[in-house]
Amino acid sequence: QVQLVESGGGLVQAGGSLRLSCVASGRIFGINTMGWYRQAPGKERELVADITGGSSTNYADSVKGRFTISRDNAKNTVYLQMNSLKPEDTAVYYCKAALYNGDRWADYWGQGTQVTVSS
Repeated sequence: QVQLVESGGGLVQAGGSLRLSCVASGRIFGINTMGWYRQAPGKERELVADITGGSSTNYADSVKGRFTISRDNAKNTVYLQMNSLKPEDTAVYYCKAALYNGDRWADYWGQGTQVTVSS
């Protein structure tokens, strides 16, 4: 089985920083795009940023210039460095990875980590 585990969430004041990590483990034979999504109360889940196997990145307009996504392929890990946080960044942040489990390519999700930004 494949498991994605996020960490690094918490409570921070506006203007502060947090770094999220997501580690993929289990039956993994290859990983393509990894990404971070978020869902605020009463809102749809939205893409925050993603990064391809070749390290091409893509960001939501709302986080450009403040957030940076990166990955360590040797560790099956994706990171999200979040700077200049705003109260509107408050949400549950989810990690997603497209990976090959030996049988097929599939998308896997983590359980989510809460990020709360106080004003």
